[in-house]
Amino acid sequence: MVKVGLTGGIGAGKSEVSRLFASYGAVIVDADRIAREVVEPGTPGLAEVVAEFGTDVLAPDGSLDRPKLGSIVFGDTERLAALNAIVHPLVGARSAELEREAGEEAVVVHDVPLLTENGLAPLYDRVVVVDASPETQLDRLVRLRGMGESEARARMAAQATREERLAVADIVIDNDGALENLEPQVRKVWEGLRA
Repeated sequence: MVKVGLTGGIGAGKSEVSRLFASYGAVIVDADRIAREVVEPGTPGLAEVVAEFGTDVLAPDGSLDRPKLGSIVFGDTERLAALNAIVHPLVGARSAELEREAGEEAVVVHDVPLLTENGLAPLYDRVVVVDASPETQLDRLVRLRGMGESEARARMAAQATREERLAVADIVIDNDGALENLEPQVRKVWEGLRA
């Protein structure tokens, strides 16, 4: 088994690279998706979040009101640390379970947005960073995701810097250009991982 950590700044194109890896046969362990699953209604994770933050973080249907919780933890390092102390161990346990199920011959790609920020690079055999210039990231966030420029800049500033991400990279995929330039690069990386 080859364990790959895949990361990149917001708007760099990590999700597209993850999709391409999946199409080639990689087992994808998506930290964001798992983070949503572990706090679904009826889970111990949601019960812990409610115990920590109160019932105000619940939507009328009993699910987690993410924007409400985000407004509490964004910009408050203590509250964010409390949330992470609940969610991160649950995500880690589920990720390890998916990895065990993948089998010995698998290439397991852990899609981890905050890999650099959380010091997770040593957990992987290879770290792949999807890189794009801050200008490209900003353009994609505003043009493709419909974010306001100030929100996009704030989201980018809340993440590791481009230099910090590149410092932990074993492999860099340049996604500053057009989408058609991405696939050949990802395929070459995939072939190297399979070898």
